[in-house]
Order: sequence, then structure tokens, then C-alpha cells
Amino acid sequence: MTRIPEPVDTPAGPTYEGRPLARPDEEVVDQGISFDLGTLVSRRGIVGLFGLGAGAAVLAACSPSAGGASSSSGSSLTEIPDETAGPYPGDGSNGPDVLEDSGIVRRDIRSSIGGSDPVPGVPLDFTFTVLDMANGGAPMVGAAVYAWHCSAAGLYSMYSDGVTDETWLRGVQVTDDNGDVTFTSVMPGCYTGRWTHIHFEVYASVDDIEDSSKAIATSQMAFPQNVLDAVYALDTYDGSAANLAQLSLATDNVFGDDGGVHQMGTLKGDPDAGYTAALTVPIDTSTQPTGGTMAGGGDTPQGGPGGGPGGDGGDRPAAPPS
Repeated sequence: MTRIPEPVDTPAGPTYEGRPLARPDEEVVDQGISFDLGTLVSRRGIVGLFGLGAGAAVLAACSPSAGGASSSSGSSLTEIPDETAGPYPGDGSNGPDVLEDSGIVRRDIRSSIGGSDPVPGVPLDFTFTVLDMANGGAPMVGAAVYAWHCSAAGLYSMYSDGVTDETWLRGVQVTDDNGDVTFTSVMPGCYTGRWTHIHFEVYASVDDIEDSSKAIATSQMAFPQNVLDAVYALDTYDGSAANLAQLSLATDNVFGDDGGVHQMGTLKGDPDAGYTAALTVPIDTSTQPTGGTMAGGGDTPQGGPGGGPGGDGGDRPAAPPS
């Protein structure tokens, strides 16, 4: 057992290793955290007084958390930006409504509801983690997330010419105890005028999905360019590389406000094995959502790869261009 040295009496009062005690009437070990830290960097150190464990505990008590602000704290989170649902939502706000269809609650969205061949493309499993900022950043359990995106050819089911009777790449999942939903899909293509993205709406519960006005958040997930460059080198994504080359996150009419910093998915994988993507979706239910309608201002180029729709900015068209 380590013996604690005694203080030395001097005319100026008791000292330890030449340092006056902050609390002359107390023992060396009870001089307070400031004295302990001073001792820690002295010749003998606090390790000599209390042992390694106590010294480490003092450092831990005085050091900021290595991880920064806790992700479970609502005040440390940034709410997912509200964004346009675009002209092809399929939620009843612009024509067809897939959210009324039996079978829309599903994980695998590569085929149409009721059965069809899966759409081609690089495999993608993407997960959204929905957090409740009004509840200290806790997972939002039992929320319904509706996700949709274009195909490798830049087409949107229910809207693009030739696929208006299809419902692929659209689905709803309900958040689990961790606030997670996961969809099995394919990497979306890039059509003219928009950076590659996945749309999603969040509802308080699955009972609310048949009324798009009840969405508590509407936003989009962006994809990192290095991943897109690798995917768009494949023949399945013919035209996407050229469309992406005309864009940047800074000039995109949705992500351009901040470069998509709060909407950028974290992707792992490769074009051969496929990818997994993850995005944290903090929602402040104490604020009024502003998304879910088409962004105004400016025309966007029309005609995507494979005859796909044009951009999501500008006036909402009655139907996508051919």
C-alpha cells in the first residue's frame, strides 16, 4: 500500500513538495482538484499518492468528453432540414397515392407492390435513424418513414413514361426501439438538374401515412461523390456520370444551402458487393414542418438518363417529361 507523505511545516504554513497547502487544516489528499492537478505534473505526481487508477480518475473528471456532445441530447442535435417532396412523391399531394395501397409497408422496395421483376442496379441497404429532439434526442419509436427514389435509369415509378403502373422504389417502414428503419433497394441514378438523392417523409405513426399533410418531416438524403463516381462507371447507369458532372452539392437546388452537410449519407461497400448507407434524422416535433411542397423559383433542365424526369426544382409539372 502506498504511504501518503506528510506535509512539511514552514514559517509560512504547511507545504507539500514546496507547495503551500490550499487547505492547511486538511490532509494532503483533501486539498481539492486544483491542488491534485498541480501535484499530477510535479516530480512525484498524483500517481505516487493515490495509484494509477486515482490519477486517471482525476484526469477524467477534469477533461472534456472525448466524444464531444452526447448524441442523446436534443440540444446537441441539428434538425434534419425540411426539403421539397419533389414533383413525384406518390403520396397523394401530386396525383397518385401509393400510401393507400395494401403492401406499402415493406422493407424490400426493388419490385412493385404485388410483384414484378426487381429493378436493375447496384444493391443498396439504407437505414434512417429517427431521433426525437423534443424528447432529449431519444429514438423515435413507432414512427413511419416513407422513402422513394428514382431508378438507375432516372425514372420514377407512378410518373415516368412507361412505368406509371409500377410502384417500385417506394415503401414504408416503422421505426424500431432504436429509431431505425432499413430499406433494401438499389443505388439511384442521376438525372439532369439534381444531385443524387433519396426522398423521405416521416409520420408520427403508420396510421397517419394516408394523409401527406400529417408528415412531421420531409427531407432528402444525399450521396458522396466518390461513391457515385464508382457506381456510375457501370453500364446500368448510362448517362448518370455525365449528368453528375454538370452538378455539385454547392449548386444543387436542394442541398446547395449548406452542401448537404446534415443530409449526407454514410456509405460503405463497393459496386460489386453493393452498399449500405446510414443517415441520422433528428426531428424537432415542437416546430412546424415546412417541407412537403415543391420548391419555387427557376426552371431546371429536363430529360434525364433513359428519358427520366428532370430536376426537382422549379414549378411542379402535371406529369414528368418524356
